[in-house]
Amino acid sequence: MLGAIAGDIIGSVYEGRPIRTKDFPLFSEYSTFTDDTVLTVAVADAILNQREYGANIKSYGRRYPHAGYGGSFYRWLLTDESRPYDSWGNGSAMRVSPVGFAFESMEEVLREAEKSAAVTHNHPEGIRGAQAVALGVYLARTGHSKEDIRGEITTRLEYDLNRTVEGIRPGYRFDISCQGSVPESIIAFLDSVGVVDAIRNAISLGGDSDTMACIAGGIAEAFYGGVPEEMVAEVRRRLPKDLIQVVEAFQERYGIQ
Repeated sequence: MLGAIAGDIIGSVYEGRPIRTKDFPLFSEYSTFTDDTVLTVAVADAILNQREYGANIKSYGRRYPHAGYGGSFYRWLLTDESRPYDSWGNGSAMRVSPVGFAFESMEEVLREAEKSAAVTHNHPEGIRGAQAVALGVYLARTGHSKEDIRGEITTRLEYDLNRTVEGIRPGYRFDISCQGSVPESIIAFLDSVGVVDAIRNAISLGGDSDTMACIAGGIAEAFYGGVPEEMVAEVRRRLPKDLIQVVEAFQERYGIQ
């Protein structure tokens, strides 16, 4: 989960000013957590404490109302009703990495990913995006190769992962849809040589930088077996105590380094 949060924080300063290079500073004084982190922690807390996904996501969103939510989600957040709004946006995919770390079979992971998505993103594309990311994390942490991960996600969820970061970058544009950003984020991981490289790959595409780096960073953490200590220190320095406490409890429960 720290890989996802690190990706969010690092990508936060590039969302409004896209870059198409991997040569950039990882952290600056303006690097901060966004809605991606808040809702990732909300999903982790729901799993830890067996809470309902929708209620917990709404609770965390209201606790951090200025984290940069999309308009439809923000309206959902402020209403007493909790009906989903048929979204295909990548918000379902950026918050789902804890599911891939916590559950013990592909079927369970896919089922829980759908549950976590459907409280807001009940469009088939919103669900598919969440399932692809959660499955990627699960396969990565259970020792599967990158080719296994590519093949399973391609077969089960029909994303085209037979592309490269270098091939995608020149023509890629900002896209908040699951179908237009999740496959590219997974490819950023598949083309990487480490957690930092996965995050750099995702941001260098010039799209929805914080969310794409959050997705790539979460899968990379699972695959490479953790996050560099200097990155952990930078993340901890930028998170409020209540979010850090959930992250630590989740790591301890599920044996994450």
